[in-house]
Amino acid sequence: MGNIAAIVGRPNVGKSTLFNRLTESRQAIVDEYSGVTRDRIYGHCTWNGITFSVVDTGGYVTKPEAIFEDEIRKQVFMAIEEADVILFVTDVESGITDLDEAVARILQKSNKKVFLVVNKVDNTQRSYEADVFYKLGFKEIYPVSSINGSGTGDLLDQVVSSFDKPTVMPEEDIPRFSVVGRTNVGKSTLVNTLLGEERQIVSPVSGTTRDTIHIHYTRFNHNFYLVDTAGIRKKTKVSDDLEFYSVMRAIRAIEYSDVNFLLIDATRGMESQDVNIFRLIQKNSKGVVIVINKWDLIAKETGTMEEFKARIKEKIMPFQDVPIIFISAKEQQRVLKMLETGIEVYHNKQRRIPTSQLNEVMLPLIETYPPPSVKGKYIKIKYVTQLPTKTPAFAFFCNLPQYIKDPYRRYLENQLRKNFDFHGVPLKIFFRKK
Repeated sequence: MGNIAAIVGRPNVGKSTLFNRLTESRQAIVDEYSGVTRDRIYGHCTWNGITFSVVDTGGYVTKPEAIFEDEIRKQVFMAIEEADVILFVTDVESGITDLDEAVARILQKSNKKVFLVVNKVDNTQRSYEADVFYKLGFKEIYPVSSINGSGTGDLLDQVVSSFDKPTVMPEEDIPRFSVVGRTNVGKSTLVNTLLGEERQIVSPVSGTTRDTIHIHYTRFNHNFYLVDTAGIRKKTKVSDDLEFYSVMRAIRAIEYSDVNFLLIDATRGMESQDVNIFRLIQKNSKGVVIVINKWDLIAKETGTMEEFKARIKEKIMPFQDVPIIFISAKEQQRVLKMLETGIEVYHNKQRRIPTSQLNEVMLPLIETYPPPSVKGKYIKIKYVTQLPTKTPAFAFFCNLPQYIKDPYRRYLENQLRKNFDFHGVPLKIFFRKK
């Protein structure tokens, strides 16, 4: 992982359709938590054995009736700064517009690899019409039909062959942590507090992509990598109010980490952008500790902390088994407590439950509360085992897996959490035919 392809272009050229086409092979896994706002703007695509991230920048435009030019320019600059590859989508039906030309000019000035995708080419006549897009000044055009998939294979062949080969990090058995969150929540202050003045004991290990640094941290008897993706990049030209700014910044850090410290500003509470980043962590099956920063600025009464926790848990439903730590990075309060919690979550993520123990605990619970029957058919779960995956996943073997619904999946997850410690770790549950 590590490479990011961003889809850019003006509205109604089919960016989201292309996104769905590229990510559909993984969508069942990536989008397990449906109904989350904007949860279809980030996914994974696997092609020729290479998996990369796909971001649909158009998914963030919230005013369809607005004049888009400024928004789109911002998105294009953002994609240039954060992505490895850009898919510039145009529409053969409407031909070249002024906005297409404006986007093309910005992209040509960048030194990023750009693929000019001409969408809606679904017959021979349109293949000829697509040639007009050479006028935009790119060497190649890629005519595709996002709806039926034609042309996407050739496009993907070129996209994956253009990625830099990542240099592989040493596979040391120590945790990788990252600090993620919106802009201005205190990420830099927290990282500086962690690193302290003793910079000489911090050795940055460059790896994985040209802009991800792993800092080896060995203070206070701790031993882990701090994943820092923004450390060696210049300040963005893009204004900080862009919602996907923080999401794109977070993607790489999340993918390279075992556990993410999601930093929230206590004075603002958990906002939709924070929830988006939380969902990203969840989709990637990474450990998470929610860290409330600037707690020193909050006037406190009895119960203030509990009320704050309750509001957060409401927003992150249904996955609520998450540690919430209150700190002040500036005053250096409870930062070590945060690290200790991160290490606990890392161990929970590594946890393996023996099959005999799993069945001993889970089968009686299933017998007491079996899955509801569907159309008069009874579902019998006979056996459960933990899968040999990097993050905790469980397979329940039964006679009619297709009839088990989400509420029962949540019941099983809650029982697993109640009986085994998976605090801070998303769980995956699969039902398989016995």
